[in-house]
Amino acid sequence: EVQLAESGGGLVQPGGSLRLSCTASSGTVNDYHIGWFRVAPGKGRAGISCISKGTGRVYYDTAVQGRATISSDNAKNTVYFQMNNLKPEDTAVYYCATVLSIGGICVLVPAQETWGQGTQVTVSS
Repeated sequence: EVQLAESGGGLVQPGGSLRLSCTASSGTVNDYHIGWFRVAPGKGRAGISCISKGTGRVYYDTAVQGRATISSDNAKNTVYFQMNNLKPEDTAVYYCATVLSIGGICVLVPAQETWGQGTQVTVSS
């Protein structure tokens, strides 16, 4: 199983931007469908975006669509999640994970049971 680690979170003002990183310490991200999830205070884990291996097709949940970009840098073995126009409701711990696919297209269903530590994003003035 590929080992993934998240980084790049922090405190940002509303309207600001952040780029989160998901780096593989073992395995190659290009061999997996990778998704981003978040856990907001008092809420359960929610999938927000994924990128399909091979095709690079991407998916965004409506909560982030139009404000986010997911991308993969194979040379750095990293999947990025760029979020713009951040809102207080984006405050959450963000996680990346391998995800399942249907017809070769990623879906926001985790394919792994273990999770990394995540990275905290706090949007506040």
